Amino acid sequence: MIVISLLLEVLKSPSIWDMLLELMLLTVPLWIAVFVGVVVGWAWRPNWAIFGGGVAQKQSSSSSDDKGFNSNYSFISLKSLVPRFLSQTVSNGNLDDEQNNLLKSNSSLSNHERHVASALNEADLRHLYQLVEVQDGGPAWIHMMDRSTPTMTYQAWRRDPPTGPPQYRSRTVFEDATPEMVRDFFWDDEFRSKWDDMLIHHAVLEEFQSTGTMIVQWVRKFPFFCSDREYVIGRRIWESGGSYYCVTKGVPFPSLTRRDKPRRVDLYYSSWCIRAAESQKKEGQMTACEVILFHHEDMGIPWEIAKLGIKQGMWNAVKKIDPGLRTYQKEKLSGGTISHCALMAHSYTRVSIDYLKALEAATGDLPIENHDTDTNSSEKSGIAIPRVVIVGGAIALACTVDRGLLTKAVIFGVARRFARMGRKT
Repeated sequence: MIVISLLLEVLKSPSIWDMLLELMLLTVPLWIAVFVGVVVGWAWRPNWAIFGGGVAQKQSSSSSDDKGFNSNYSFISLKSLVPRFLSQTVSNGNLDDEQNNLLKSNSSLSNHERHVASALNEADLRHLYQLVEVQDGGPAWIHMMDRSTPTMTYQAWRRDPPTGPPQYRSRTVFEDATPEMVRDFFWDDEFRSKWDDMLIHHAVLEEFQSTGTMIVQWVRKFPFFCSDREYVIGRRIWESGGSYYCVTKGVPFPSLTRRDKPRRVDLYYSSWCIRAAESQKKEGQMTACEVILFHHEDMGIPWEIAKLGIKQGMWNAVKKIDPGLRTYQKEKLSGGTISHCALMAHSYTRVSIDYLKALEAATGDLPIENHDTDTNSSEKSGIAIPRVVIVGGAIALACTVDRGLLTKAVIFGVARRFARMGRKT
């Protein structure tokens, strides 16, 4: 309304030259806001300088206090806590035997192997099991969507923890698929590039046959307003009672040089439980496979923008998985070769169900997130941004994206909400 009233005042000018001069004076601030919005909106770099009196100070990556699914975890050295955790006693004598076996397997590793393997340990298994059993003590999940195809059903939830990025939970049921086939499918980076068009590079940095632990590097392509992202991911599989607990998360890897582009994402967690499920087409038959996924990451862009993008693009990404799985099934059932990454999925740690339950009931908080996190993640993504920058970026984006009034309304709505958040902080 303010802009309209100003335009009416301009039109009342006595001469055409006065009107043009007034229009120029009116539009110059708007174009300045647009220019600033374009520069900031397309860069999305969280290491900005001073905004509104707040200073984004650089910190060493080892002192970062980013948090994942459970904000109560104290992030101290994983390696120092593994022996303490494994030395805890439980009531069942058989569980002591399992712990001793795990200790013996660890003792056969070199110091370097133990250091890398400690990044993925029983604390991660415990945390994933608690998530699956809805016993992690986190906020309630908010339902997002239900979708289906003839051979797949999909459900998704989201929750916003007090600190850290939004967290997502999904349940996918694939008809006529075994847990072992789905496990190999998700572990197979060589085949993933055929159905996941965001993955543009993958490499194995470290691997340990004794535990099946792998350290891999991914580079993923992001939409036009974001640069590509690099991930250094540790992953390991545990099996219990026919269920596979697959943990993948960002881990420190100092020997891999950190670059400006692609930007490395340190805060990354994507883990799932794969198990047999009853078919919705064949009543009473366990011929389907259920995948329960938990995912969160800090990509270095404002969380409100990330939430909007994920919500809009989630189903388009998920529905590509089922055709990829069916192609993978056909290749493997017809005698196709198994890639090295998929073979590593066959090297997993087997634990009993009693051990899992004792693990869940164990007292004390254990660190399960990577402790070497980028200083430009988590808290810095919530930095207060001046309203002129937000509104200017929204104007530029709305003028660039030709998707009708609805899309522009969504863009301005997000910008307005984000600006209110900036005022509160």
